[in-house]
Amino acid sequence: MRMSALALAAGLVAAVPAVANDAAKYTIKQASTPAPKEVSEPIRKLLSDKSIQFMGGDGNTICEIWLRKDVPVKATPEQIKNGLTYREVEESTVVGAVRFDREWTDYRKQKVKPGVYTLRLGFQPMDGDHMGTAPYPDFCLVVPASVDRKPDLMEAKELREVSAKSNGGSHPTVLLLFPNEKPEASAQVVDKGDNTWVLMIKVPVSVDGKSAGAGMGIGLTLIGQTSAP
Repeated sequence: MRMSALALAAGLVAAVPAVANDAAKYTIKQASTPAPKEVSEPIRKLLSDKSIQFMGGDGNTICEIWLRKDVPVKATPEQIKNGLTYREVEESTVVGAVRFDREWTDYRKQKVKPGVYTLRLGFQPMDGDHMGTAPYPDFCLVVPASVDRKPDLMEAKELREVSAKSNGGSHPTVLLLFPNEKPEASAQVVDKGDNTWVLMIKVPVSVDGKSAGAGMGIGLTLIGQTSAP
């Protein structure tokens, strides 16, 4: 029995570094890198010239993200004061751009080839077909930069169709958006459990073209898939 107890204790000690290593599996680094030339000029000029590099445990970059300089919202001063949600942003609004340096899997388990894509806000259709597929109904839809040439708003149906071009299928490519009601001043990558890693960041906002309030939080799922079949 004594030997068994010692063996168990040794096993528990050995397990601690594994947990610590897993907690540091993904990291981020901020860089001063202009948005890639693949993004059309009308969209690129909306984006920050600072990027967020998302890296795996091997130290190599998985993707690099450029967020919008300021996200336009439709909100009253009271809403801004109380905290903005994704629903104060119009559907299909350009939120940013991303470059995947390696093959990537979206929240719906679809494969996306390396390349440059835009990110637009999308809401889950309330048609009964998506019940239980995600804990939240808000997403960023991934669109190939080669087909997304203007920052104008588009119909939800058109957005879903052009986003599907990212994976070559019939369903849009999606990144789940977590709520981020009290965003920190600096970006973080947060482990949400079940191998779900979320970029939590605060972005400036504008109302009618004028800077407004302290910004809003975004929680962008970079690693993680639905448990639905």
